[in-house]
Amino acid sequence: MNSILNIEKNTVVDKANAFCKANGLELVFTYEISKADLQIISERTKNLPAMYHASVGMLLDRLKNGCFLIMKNGEIYGHIFAHRHTIEKHSVYERSSLWIHKTYRNHNLGLLLMDCLTKKFTKDFLISIAQEPTVHHNNELLGMKFITLKDLSPVLIETLEKLGKLRDEYKYKYYVNPYFESKINQFNKVLKNKI
Repeated sequence: MNSILNIEKNTVVDKANAFCKANGLELVFTYEISKADLQIISERTKNLPAMYHASVGMLLDRLKNGCFLIMKNGEIYGHIFAHRHTIEKHSVYERSSLWIHKTYRNHNLGLLLMDCLTKKFTKDFLISIAQEPTVHHNNELLGMKFITLKDLSPVLIETLEKLGKLRDEYKYKYYVNPYFESKINQFNKVLKNKI
């Protein structure tokens, strides 16, 4: 990764961690969230246009992969999930349902959550599909590589489309982690043989 971006990322993540500490916010990794909180998160994903709607059932399925929360006094002030896509016998994880409470926005807590989840899936295929320029910048800070749809296997694209992820490079940008980038040609060849 570019050393300037790496220094910037470390500085920003350190400041976000310091902000959490100063404001009594706790970063938690968990496989469990109450049904009531899952319902709130589901409604949030439905009502915010920048988020892809996730039903309670979808969120329960994502919890099997774990999620990171920002908590304070038992309340959730931020979250990010790992959505597992199964393509043939391969798992591709997508960072999903990133949200920070408006009280704590503009302190890079979204980047902090993205960083935690990205580190957790370092040895897995991890993809980020987003339309917000801030998320694109954060992906680059985290060492993820921008790719075009032509770089991905049609099998993967078809799987994402079935889940409602549109083939739309005008609105969305696609990023993969270094592990996925290093294996993408091999991954595409394996999937091509399955067509």
